[in-house]
Amino acid sequence: MSQLPPPGQPWPIGFTATCLRATLYILLIAGLAQGAYIEALHYPEVRFSEYGFTELTQSVLLLMASLLLLYTRQVLKVLPTVTLLMFAFTFSSFIREQDYFLDTWVARHTWKVLVTLVIVPILFWVIRERRRFVTEFASYANSFSFGLFAAGVLTTYVFSRLYGRQDFWMAVMEENYVRTFKDAAEEVVELLGYALILIAVIELPLLARRWALARRKA
Repeated sequence: MSQLPPPGQPWPIGFTATCLRATLYILLIAGLAQGAYIEALHYPEVRFSEYGFTELTQSVLLLMASLLLLYTRQVLKVLPTVTLLMFAFTFSSFIREQDYFLDTWVARHTWKVLVTLVIVPILFWVIRERRRFVTEFASYANSFSFGLFAAGVLTTYVFSRLYGRQDFWMAVMEENYVRTFKDAAEEVVELLGYALILIAVIELPLLARRWALARRKA
């Protein structure tokens, strides 16, 4: 059964635990930025390509988020329709990140077929359970986790696409335009967005724990 917060009950968040989580998240973001810097500095032959740190780490972040969402849904039994829809999004994004390898080693457009196989049945199930989804989403929408997830989606799928446009970087650099700058800008911003999504998913089990504590106190 889906865990939902008891009405009118606060969600206790310890100050020390909050500071610890914030520190760990800062270290994660800083580590990703440093990794991209090292990639650009020491690995010019693969930088910002499918074999570089940035692209490979994007896949790792998405896979971790997908697995954690499955754990949250299947083991913790929290927000089953919401987490399933989030899983469809993160895992489809993970598959999309493998497009080069799938096109090269399997067949062209393989990733599109796999994404369809993930999204269509999950969307069908969520639509069928739409009342349950609305109830769960009403509880989740006011959480820190949802805010981070939305920020990650906007960063990755809106801002990074616009910021990484070739026309934009050609306008900025004029006759000095080099595609590497455009690729670096888009991929690093995308990496940040995926990191925000992972942090949002990490917050989900912690949110479930606070709901459980509030329920026991009710």
